Order: sequence, then C-alpha cells, then structure tokens
Amino acid sequence: MAIYEYVSGRLAELTPAIAVIERNGIGFLIQISLQTHAALRGQEEAKLLIEEVIREDAHVLFGFATPEEREIFRLLISVTGIGPNTARMMLSSLTTPDIRRAIQTDNVALLKSVKGVGVKTAQRAIIDLRDKIGKTEEGGAILPGQDNTSKDEALSALVMLGFGRTESAKVLDQLVREQPLIGAEDLVKLALKKL
Repeated sequence: MAIYEYVSGRLAELTPAIAVIERNGIGFLIQISLQTHAALRGQEEAKLLIEEVIREDAHVLFGFATPEEREIFRLLISVTGIGPNTARMMLSSLTTPDIRRAIQTDNVALLKSVKGVGVKTAQRAIIDLRDKIGKTEEGGAILPGQDNTSKDEALSALVMLGFGRTESAKVLDQLVREQPLIGAEDLVKLALKKL
C-alpha cells in the first residue's frame, strides 16, 4: 500500500526527468516522464499523482500529471522485465494512448522501439496486460473539459518527433478550439498535416 497519493505545492524545479515540489518547507524530488514534464511546463504550482517504488537502496517517488498515465505505469511495472525506469522511458517515448493501443493491437514493433525494451519484453507486456488494459480503458474515455490532457499528450508526442514546442502548441490550440472533444492521437495526426 502506497503512503502517498499525490503531492501538491510550489514547483521549485523542473527538468525533463525530475520535478521538485516544495510543500511546507520540504522539497519532494519526483521522477517524471516527458508527458508529465510537458504538462508542468510554465506552471508555478503543481499537483502530481504519486507512485512510490521501494528498493533496498532507496525510496523513489514517480509523479504523473494524469490518472491514466499513473495507471499505465503501474501496469507496466507489474510485467517481469519492466522496472520503473524502463516504464518511465516508455511513457517518455510514447503517449499513454499509444502504449494502450500497442498492447491491445499486439504492436510489438512500437513497444520495442523504446530504448531498453527488447522483443521478448514487448511480447510479455502484451500478453500480461492485454486483458487488464481492456478493462481499464472503459473508464478512460475523454470527457468534456479533459482536452488539456489530450493536448499535453499530443504536444509531448510532437516535441519527441522533433517539432518545435511553440509552433506545435499554437497548432494544437487551434485544433482544440475547433474540436474540443478530440483525442490525443487524432490531435497528433491533424497537427502533423499542419506543421
């Protein structure tokens, strides 16, 4: 049972790999993915959902901007051969919907495109998580007012594909205004046509 559910407070430091959130004079060093980094950029205050990983030599906090990302992280680290750092790398290289879809559609190639994930690990993730992913997706539909999560995921994906953050953000803002309920994957596809 985890001790921490979330940490909120002043965002004292932010890099692509870590966030330091200060609360009551204590700075929490939290490991993050590029998806969460994209969601936190430009923020002074932050709230991250937490997954605590306890090892012999350390207690490490991993933070997530969305419940969906944390759920995928928890599922990934339940797979033999995928540790927390590999799971974070997967969430930095692929969007949460991409990982979900890769597992549901047996897309070994996409999963093994992540540094540190081989063919056997990708296949094991698909076999172990296919049924679990199907169950968690039912509650994961994008509802009105959730477009920021989709936009953040899309922005993260575009930046990882090599597009400029500012230009990508402008295109995504326009697309979200035109279609408020659009999902992250469709956002990326439409943005790629305009960039």
